[in-house]
Amino acid sequence: MLRFITSTALSLLALTAHAETITYDTDQSFEDVSFGLESAILDAGLVIDSISHVGDMLERTRQDVGSDVVLYEKADVYSFCSAQVSREVMEDDLMNIAYCPYDIFVMVRADNPDTTTIGFRGFPDGSMKKVEELLDRLSRAAIGQAE
Repeated sequence: MLRFITSTALSLLALTAHAETITYDTDQSFEDVSFGLESAILDAGLVIDSISHVGDMLERTRQDVGSDVVLYEKADVYSFCSAQVSREVMEDDLMNIAYCPYDIFVMVRADNPDTTTIGFRGFPDGSMKKVEELLDRLSRAAIGQAE
């Protein structure tokens, strides 16, 4: 029982250690930022595993769950992996598998339709910062920001 409690406490501590979300706002359209992100991912030699249309899903199910709140004009999450970076971080710690695939989101908030936000969750200190640096480079490239 003590082992379970210790494991659970450590898991919760790990979750809070990287709860920061890194975002960039732009006046570019959702479509332009999405295209920029797809191009940045592909230009880096990576493959997009999936695009989750989170905004569409939340809007489609809004009334079904009893809500009248519109959250996003548009919101997608791009999932992908990097064989090179993933191998590096997993050779350092096999448990880093929990972070793969990596995600970058693009969204336009319903309450701020003139701003598109691109971002990703931060990672814990250590080898996972390599992944955070990759996601940061891709996010900045998507909106034309130099590093």
